Amino acid sequence: MEKALFAGGCFWCMVQPFDTLSGIQSVVSGYAGGHIENPTYEQVKSQKSGHTEVVQITFDPSIITFDELVTIYWQVTDPTDAFGQFMDRGASYRPVIYYYSNQQKEVAKQSKRTLEESGKYQGPIVVTIEKAPTFYKAENEHQDFYKKNPKQYLKEHKERASWMKNNEK
Repeated sequence: MEKALFAGGCFWCMVQPFDTLSGIQSVVSGYAGGHIENPTYEQVKSQKSGHTEVVQITFDPSIITFDELVTIYWQVTDPTDAFGQFMDRGASYRPVIYYYSNQQKEVAKQSKRTLEESGKYQGPIVVTIEKAPTFYKAENEHQDFYKKNPKQYLKEHKERASWMKNNEK
């Protein structure tokens, strides 16, 4: 098993697209980086802890590759917005592909180049590719949000999808 770590706005909307795929063992909402050990949701939301909201994905690379996960990542984030994602604003919601190995780093960089060259988006691709920092699991109420709060998840998912459609060329 391997791990992937992605930041793409509120972690509530980042779980479902990965959680339903073959080869995925788990998708855990959490926080990465920052200067506080074991931060709370409120500390991260305050934009003062330095963390990003992330999902940590444990996957079987013989069934689904890191490259395939990155391809899905591009479909569920706005790679042109460095200051948050959709209605989620601030540094804790910035888009980042974190890597755990040099191989993941190279896959992410190549995938980003391919997206840049595609001309799919009006603005530049601003997603950063960074070494994975310490991951902190979010509180239980933030795990599996799409299952626990299906109406709220659907509302947020529709808003994100509409925004994405309006920002593609």
